[in-house]
Amino acid sequence: MSSKILDLSNLKGDFTGGLVAGVVALPLALAFGVQSGMGATAGLYGAIMVGIFAAIFGGTPTQASGPTGPMTVVSAALVTAAIQITGSLEAAMGIILLSFLLGGVLQIVFGLINIAGYVKYFPYPVVSGFMSGVGLIIVILQLFPFVGLTSAKSTFTVLQDLPRLFTEMNIHALALGVLTVLVYYLFPLITKAIPSALAALVIAALTGYFLGWDVPIIGDIPSGIPSLQFGKMFSNIPPESYSLIIEYAAVLAVLGSIDSLLTSVIADNMTKTRHNSNRELIGQGIGNMLAAMFGGIPGAGATKGTVVNINAGGKTRISGVIHGLVLLAVLLGLGSLAAYIPLSVLAGLLIPIGFKIIDTKGLKHLLRVPKADAVVLILVLLITTFGSLIQAVGLGVALACILFMKKASDIGEKGITTETVADLKDEKPWQDELPFYEEYKDKILIKHLTGPLFFGFTTHLKNQVAGIDKKIKALIIRMDQVPLIDQSGLYTLEDIVFDLEQQGVQVLLVNPQEQPLDKLRSIDIVPDLVQEEHIFANVADAFAYLKETIVAK
Repeated sequence: MSSKILDLSNLKGDFTGGLVAGVVALPLALAFGVQSGMGATAGLYGAIMVGIFAAIFGGTPTQASGPTGPMTVVSAALVTAAIQITGSLEAAMGIILLSFLLGGVLQIVFGLINIAGYVKYFPYPVVSGFMSGVGLIIVILQLFPFVGLTSAKSTFTVLQDLPRLFTEMNIHALALGVLTVLVYYLFPLITKAIPSALAALVIAALTGYFLGWDVPIIGDIPSGIPSLQFGKMFSNIPPESYSLIIEYAAVLAVLGSIDSLLTSVIADNMTKTRHNSNRELIGQGIGNMLAAMFGGIPGAGATKGTVVNINAGGKTRISGVIHGLVLLAVLLGLGSLAAYIPLSVLAGLLIPIGFKIIDTKGLKHLLRVPKADAVVLILVLLITTFGSLIQAVGLGVALACILFMKKASDIGEKGITTETVADLKDEKPWQDELPFYEEYKDKILIKHLTGPLFFGFTTHLKNQVAGIDKKIKALIIRMDQVPLIDQSGLYTLEDIVFDLEQQGVQVLLVNPQEQPLDKLRSIDIVPDLVQEEHIFANVADAFAYLKETIVAK
C-alpha cells in the first residue's frame, strides 16, 4: 500500500470509502460537538480539519480520523474547568483552544521522539478502566438531554439530580430519543447500505419536525468556511490557567495518540499492512492543531469510520481526505438544516456509543483475572467516571507497576522479559528440542517464554507472532519458566491463539505453571481456544502428539 500523499491507483474505491466514512462521521461529529460543550459546529470543524490533515500527513493510509468519545469527554472536562476560571464559554475560549493547540504540538513531538514505542507499556487494566469510565461519562451526561432537559456538567451532580429526570421530562423529547435508539439498533436488520446512525438521525429529526413537537434543538449553525481563531487563542489567558492548559494538553496528546494507534492496529489487521506509528502521531498532531486554529474540537483515529472506509474499498490516504471533504460539503450546503436536529436525538446516538466504549470483556472477567489487575481496573474506572481523568491514568499506571513488581518480587524472579528476537524463526531451539526441530522446522515453530508475561512484553510478543509463515502447521509455546501472567498477558495470548487458529495453525502449550494455567482456564482460553489435550507436561509429549497428528501429513 502506497504511502504517497497523492496515489490515484484506487480512486474509485477511495471515493466510495471516503464517502461512506464521511456519512457515518456526520451525526457523530454533531453529537460530539454538543457533548463537548462547544456546540455542534465545533464538532464539524474538528471532524473536517482532523479528517483531512491527519489523512494527508498520517502514517495509516486507510485511517478515518475525527472527534471520538474519549477525546470529547476530556475536551468537555476542559471546557467545564475553563468556564469555572473565566465565568463564561466565550471568555474561556482562549484557554480551551490553546490547550487543543498545545495538545497537537505535543503529538507532533511524540512522533519525532518515537514516543509510540512506549504506548505498549500502558497496562490493559488502565486502558480498560479508563475507556469504561469514558463510556459511563457519555451515558450519564446524556441522560438529561435524552428527555429534553439541560444536564449538569459532572457525573456526580447528574446522579444527585436524577429525581428531576422523572418530574420535569419533556415527553416528546423522550419519544424522539427512544425512536433514535430503536432505529440505531434495528435499522441494520433492514439494510446495511445506509449507516444506522445516519438513518436514526434523519428519521427521528424529521419525525420531530413534521409533528411540530416543542423540543430543544441544536440551533443556528454558521455556514461557510470557518474563520481562524488566533484572536481568541492568544488573548485573555489568566496566569492561573497555565497549569490547566499544560495538564489537559498532555492528556489530550497522550489519549489521542493511544486512541489513534489502537485504530491503526485494527486497520493493519484488516488490510494486512503495517502503519508508521510516528508518522501517524505527527499527522494527528497537525490535524488537531488546525482544528484548534479554526475553533474545532480535537480528534483521533476513529475505529468505526476506519472500518467502514476499508470495507467500502478505501485503500489510500485519499479516502481519508474525501471523508473530511464530505463533511465540509455538508457544512457548506446543509448547515441550516442541521440546526433543527433535536438534542434528544443526538443523545439517542451518543448513549449507544457510550455503551460500546465500555469494555464489557474486562468487566466480565473481573473476578477471574489477577486481583491486582481487577483492583487497578475498578479504581481507574471510578476515578475516571467521578473524579479526574488525569489522575485516573497516572494513578492507574503507577499502581499497576507497583502491584506487578510486588508480585514478581514475591515469586522471586529476576527476569521479566523473554528472548528479544524480532521473529520467531530466529529463535534458537533448546537442547531438548534439537532433533525434532531440525527435522520439522519448516512446519513448526517454538516460542520460549521466560519470566512473567506482563503488559510490558505483550506488544513484542504479538509482533513476533504476526506474519507467521503460511507453511507453519503448529506453534509450541513453552511456559516452563512463566510464574505469573497478568490481564494484559492473558488477552494477548487469547488474541494470538485465536488469530493462529483462524490461519489453521495449531497452538500447543508446554508445562504451564499453576498461576498462568489457572488464569487461562478462568477466562475460558482453556478449553475454548486451547483444548486440554493440547496442554503437555513436557516438550517430548508435545512432539509425539505432533508426529501423530500434524507434521506427518
